[in-house]
Amino acid sequence: MNRKALLTVALAAMTQAAATAADNDWDRLIRGGRFMDRIMPMQGRVLSSDCWGAPGTRPRLTDNGIESPDTSYWGGNILKGSDGLYHMNVAGWPESSPRGHNTWSRSDTYHAVSDNLWGPYRVTATLGPGHNPETYRAKDGRYVCYVIDARYISDSLGGPWQKSAFDFDLRDRKILKNLSNITFATRQDGSMLAVDRGGSVWVSRDGISAYRQITDRTVYQGNIRYYEDPVVWRDSLQYHMIVNDWNARIAYYSRSVDGVHWVTEQGEAYLPGCSRHEDGTVENWFKYERAKVYLDETGRASLINFAVIDTIKNEDKANDNHSSKNITMPLNRGLLLEVLNTEPIDTSTAAVRVLVKAEEGFDPLTQLDTGSLVFGSYNLVNYGRGARVVSAEPRGKDLVLTFGGGSGIGAAEFAPKMIGRDKSGAMVYGYARLPYVNYRPAILSALRPVGDGRRLTAVAVENFGLSASAPVTIRVTDNRGTLLATGSAGAIEPYGRADVKLEPVADIPEGAKGITVTFYGADGARGDDNRFSLDDATAAQGQR
Repeated sequence: MNRKALLTVALAAMTQAAATAADNDWDRLIRGGRFMDRIMPMQGRVLSSDCWGAPGTRPRLTDNGIESPDTSYWGGNILKGSDGLYHMNVAGWPESSPRGHNTWSRSDTYHAVSDNLWGPYRVTATLGPGHNPETYRAKDGRYVCYVIDARYISDSLGGPWQKSAFDFDLRDRKILKNLSNITFATRQDGSMLAVDRGGSVWVSRDGISAYRQITDRTVYQGNIRYYEDPVVWRDSLQYHMIVNDWNARIAYYSRSVDGVHWVTEQGEAYLPGCSRHEDGTVENWFKYERAKVYLDETGRASLINFAVIDTIKNEDKANDNHSSKNITMPLNRGLLLEVLNTEPIDTSTAAVRVLVKAEEGFDPLTQLDTGSLVFGSYNLVNYGRGARVVSAEPRGKDLVLTFGGGSGIGAAEFAPKMIGRDKSGAMVYGYARLPYVNYRPAILSALRPVGDGRRLTAVAVENFGLSASAPVTIRVTDNRGTLLATGSAGAIEPYGRADVKLEPVADIPEGAKGITVTFYGADGARGDDNRFSLDDATAAQGQR
């Protein structure tokens, strides 16, 4: 496909995305309703026009992130080392490579260091071959750098790094796309949660041992055909995820209490043109991909960095004026909020008390414009609706705000949102902890049921959550809803397993294509389900 055709496809995709946004009333979102509103102006000292790149990318801050006239860079996240420096493992390849940007499949992973969070980053070592790196700290303190089809492990961010293979346990599930774009988040007990390119969720108990697949379908929402480059992180309250639609060049933002069940907020997470300077100048890169975030000492995302390219990838040739680099932008990290109501809040709750915590550089007693604040469900707050402040009182250095009714908070809410302004007019936002929500819930996940002949007689159920599960009833049905077997499981401890005996109800019908294991609570409420394909080996499997 030639350049004109590619641009036509991209423009059509963007037009469709814009139409979808209009259908969702995204044009009515207030400032703070979009994740993109949290992206702050780029930092740097060297503004130059004497550099490679399409006209829209110049002048730019050439000391922001990492770039070189001789090397194309791609991907990489940032961690702070014990040496006080900032470390980034980033993929790259020579700009002179005959295949241009398509050399990415033969890229190396470099180690780069900066004394500033925003850059510039300078390469100090090479880990070895690999693309799409993401680095995290495992439970035992070692560092793991994921690359496509491998990993590097080191005792320190400065290396040396030893290459080895990841161990993935599919647990009777299929890989939805591939394992080329994996992202990782640290859970409260030091275990690791991962999301792959297709939106499947995996858990490793320590970040070194096998990653075990716990979902059987994507956690993404919407038309996911072109989704890739997920980035997942967890702060002190909840999980966050951004996933990119590479075709439409638009990204979406979601939140989760456990990393498995997600709500997607309205608005764009990022778009081309989101990189701007303090004076409003835009570095207009053609594509923003491989988003990663830096977590500060409080665990909040305080910086986002991207792999960017100035043209269509196929148009980046050897020794031309096009290339790619990594850029960084600070994020508004949000306020620390806590709901003080001890009883569950619902739509009839007349008053909600919210503690706004003071911290270095922020005094809620003097800086907040309390009249501008709205609080409640994101479905209201993102549009400027929700509960309003009716009173405010100090609690030491902190501020207690009382919001009236109309918050829209329901039983499914785990982190209500606040948006407003400070007295200088700058946007403020935050998500509030609810004292009655379990932020370490159980996560039940079954293996494929097994049996004798055409009947199912047993199923293994594992708990990948961080709390013991409640007893559940289990129903196994085929893809047409025919009940095949029933059973029950008592409480299962975190990382525990129950081998459940099933009572057969019916034979697996001829022509059935799949089976579903569904969990029901003691009150009969339907919980999660796990779906499996059927094949001739089903009845012959031994219990694992």
